[in-house]
Amino acid sequence: MERRTFLALVPGSLLAAPLAAEGQEAGKVARIGYLGTKRGVSPHTREAFRQGLRDLGYVEGRNVVIEYRLPEGQLERLPALAAELVALKVDVILAVATPQALAAKQATRTIPIVFAATGDAVADGLVASLARPGGNVTGLSFFTPELVGKRLELLKQTVPGVSRVAVLWNPGGLGESTEKDVLKRAEVAARALGVRVQFVEARRLEDFDRAFSEMTRARPDALTVLTSVMFLEERKRLVDLAAKNRLPAVYPWREFVDAGGLMAYGPDLADLFRRAATYADKILKGAKPGDLPVEQPTKFELVINLKTAKALGLTIPPSLLLRADQVIE
Repeated sequence: MERRTFLALVPGSLLAAPLAAEGQEAGKVARIGYLGTKRGVSPHTREAFRQGLRDLGYVEGRNVVIEYRLPEGQLERLPALAAELVALKVDVILAVATPQALAAKQATRTIPIVFAATGDAVADGLVASLARPGGNVTGLSFFTPELVGKRLELLKQTVPGVSRVAVLWNPGGLGESTEKDVLKRAEVAARALGVRVQFVEARRLEDFDRAFSEMTRARPDALTVLTSVMFLEERKRLVDLAAKNRLPAVYPWREFVDAGGLMAYGPDLADLFRRAATYADKILKGAKPGDLPVEQPTKFELVINLKTAKALGLTIPPSLLLRADQVIE
């Protein structure tokens, strides 16, 4: 069921798809730098970006070359990898998330940068404003701070008698300002819902077991996992730990539910990456990134895994099933 729509903050700026990659100089091969995550973790998002380029008339090896730089789970490598792309003099850099975009912005003030999925791009210092980004950076930003409260509401509706929710977060996974905002909103939303929250940190994969031990000592009724590239990369491990500890959990993206998680509420990542190709195309044809408004999703996916619900002994309310964009049985 298709319920996703995107709103450009300046009407008409990106809505008209170009016919093909004709705006480039004849015979010129575009070079796109792709500053990504861990190899093999989310191939569908990378493929979505490539498909978006193909839809716009680009053929890899003929009129476009993509230079991939992947930190393989080590975000401290991002500055060096961004510098490599700058040294290659690529025409545009695709940064998959906030840490990648921040590293790219630190590396260059001249090469255009497109981010595919960030939290609060203004608060994190990536752009001056959504309508007029300014500088050399633009792209797609989702409403991370607002979504944390929605996910807590879903747990309240799903888990009978929930009174305490663990909140797993990754320091450094988003910009510092966005992280503070998200944690504050989680507290405010929890108070409004009459539940207590327990914030638990996990900076790296090695912290997962300790984090879940810390959680279970406080005996939470449920878990919400905040947005983080590292959490997305290690989603199978997180989902397995939640199942092992019998914690009903809500996640930021459907990829967690595909891996066996209970439910997710958030934007469609693959769609964000497809849309990012439109930005790259516009820039390759001469548009300035600072003039291209940042897009935000206005509709979000609710995906529920009934098999996981059954394993946890939960009955999903019919009203929630009716609202779901997809129910996995």
